[in-house]
Amino acid sequence: MRKKDCFYLGKIAKKFSFKGEVLVYLDTDEPELYENMESVFVEFNKNLIPFFIENSSLHKNDFLRVKFEDVDSEEEADRMIGCELYLPLNMLPKLEGNKFYFHEVIGFEVEDQRLGYIGEIVSINDTTAQPLFEILFEDREILIPMIDDFIVEVNRANKKIILNTPEGLVDLYL
Repeated sequence: MRKKDCFYLGKIAKKFSFKGEVLVYLDTDEPELYENMESVFVEFNKNLIPFFIENSSLHKNDFLRVKFEDVDSEEEADRMIGCELYLPLNMLPKLEGNKFYFHEVIGFEVEDQRLGYIGEIVSINDTTAQPLFEILFEDREILIPMIDDFIVEVNRANKKIILNTPEGLVDLYL
């Protein structure tokens, strides 16, 4: 499995018991969706290794207490601390309406209600306080904050996002 075919689920935060159990911090709004997984991919030395789960349960909202098969001691669990967990993209819950995953809108055309076609989404910048659409229009990059009020429609069938941006925002780039 390649990392680009997966999504980041969380990170092994600490060991939980002397029997090899660990606590996984889940980077999700709905941790209960991942309570009964059979397996996950754990990243070791830039490789994704499948690990099967003997049992798991939610622990204090954002954590999942996990017992992996063949991890039976504190020492084995220690080696896993800090490792990231991934799942295949096809395991992401489907989103509808104007909700979307960042990776799924890359390549979508962007249309502004006032200005018409303003380019294609080439990336999402989520390193800022407010995530930004990075849109390429001709040779120019346009950055638009990903604000719910700006997003009129996410049309998955036609790979298009329709925005209603305030006057002057996009004009700065054109």
